[in-house]
Amino acid sequence: MPHNTTVETPPQQDRRDDASSASGSLAHGLKQRHLSMIALGGVIGAGLFVGSGAGIAAAGPSIVVAYAVSGLLVMLVMRMLGEMSAAHPSSGSFSAHAERAIGPWAGFTAGWSFWVLLCTAVGLEGIGAAKIVTGWLPGTPEWAWVALFMVAFCGANLAAVKNFGEFEFWFAALKVGAISLFLVLGGLAVAGVLPGTDSPGVSHLTDFLPNGGEGLVIGLLASVFAYGGLETVTIAAAESENPVKGVASAVRTAMWRIAVFYIGSMALIVTLVPWDSKEVVDKGPYVAALDHLGIPGAGQLMNVVVLVALLSAMNANIYGSSRIAYSLVERGQGPKALGRVSGGVPRVAVLASCVFGFGCVVLSYWRPDDVFPWLLNMIGGVILVVWFFIAVSQLRLRRRLEQESPEKLAVRMWAFPVLTWVALAGMAGIFVLMAREPDTRVQLYATGAMTVFLAAVGYARQRSRARG
Repeated sequence: MPHNTTVETPPQQDRRDDASSASGSLAHGLKQRHLSMIALGGVIGAGLFVGSGAGIAAAGPSIVVAYAVSGLLVMLVMRMLGEMSAAHPSSGSFSAHAERAIGPWAGFTAGWSFWVLLCTAVGLEGIGAAKIVTGWLPGTPEWAWVALFMVAFCGANLAAVKNFGEFEFWFAALKVGAISLFLVLGGLAVAGVLPGTDSPGVSHLTDFLPNGGEGLVIGLLASVFAYGGLETVTIAAAESENPVKGVASAVRTAMWRIAVFYIGSMALIVTLVPWDSKEVVDKGPYVAALDHLGIPGAGQLMNVVVLVALLSAMNANIYGSSRIAYSLVERGQGPKALGRVSGGVPRVAVLASCVFGFGCVVLSYWRPDDVFPWLLNMIGGVILVVWFFIAVSQLRLRRRLEQESPEKLAVRMWAFPVLTWVALAGMAGIFVLMAREPDTRVQLYATGAMTVFLAAVGYARQRSRARG
């Protein structure tokens, strides 16, 4: 990575980030209950409900190992991000940290690549939600439902930030309640004490690695991307009443949330349902498990929860993308128009994110065979690129914090620097695994091309500003 002597000194950078997060430009309208529930519900994403079926079909019962391994990596990444975000709360989160630690080009690259990822995800989640609704109301056009959802959440995000917080509070409460009920019912069924069901014992676990190591690799890659979205809580924390307390609380409870919601539910699903059941992919693993238990209406009720998870992700991604864009502009890394704030909300950035997201939806209908798949491949590995920037930033900033502002280390990375290097090694290993698999190899190359392009643009801008 190029070393640049023109990077701002830490006090200068700190003053600017503190100004962007504390000057009142953005409203501090998120209460602690909002942030706590966003942290809790943010773990339960659409990827868990929808995307985990393909991972189970590939890895079989070993999907539990895949989710445990990737979950450990995510815990390390969240701890690193939490350390930096508690020390320097910013709506730019990891992008602002990368700029401070590595240079403006790094903040530019991490921020805009993540913005593209979030905006594209908004469109994908809208399409997924529309498919569920048209399944209930056949004959209604999918695009109309996507447009309705987009207008609703765009409107919510254009209003005060507390509206976003309220939406996410109740969305998260429903998701947490549903998955908790699933865990209770599944646990009772496995124990053989759920009325009307017999315990399957370990009959579905005997073939633990049905597709060998290759299946486990596919399951591991699927599980990594299911964890995407956990970063939103550190973005939201900058607009909360007590950013440091909010980040610290969210990060410290991340371990048990990941263990219970992800790894626990995967273990129950592969115990209750044969891993090779077609329903696991067709209906989704949670719906398939509840249908398998024969609980009347439970499968359709879980479809409602999946719909809520998709709508929640849309809402969160519109919010996250607009705040990342706002922060980039505040740091001189984007068009000034996106940084305009009125009523404590970066409304132009919200609109731009929604327009980009709906543009992705249009592409899915207009160019489904070439442009749209290319776009999906381009964002396929972005989350890993972001994690890489987080780890490198934490390596560089921790020493600086210890020397200059040790009192800001409200959250500390475990066993620093050993576990940071372990996390970087884990990311490198996943990149290698992606290069080995034909499907993910295309994503790796496309994401790599976008990252290199953004890095080149960011570095050119950085050199130009240094000369000016």
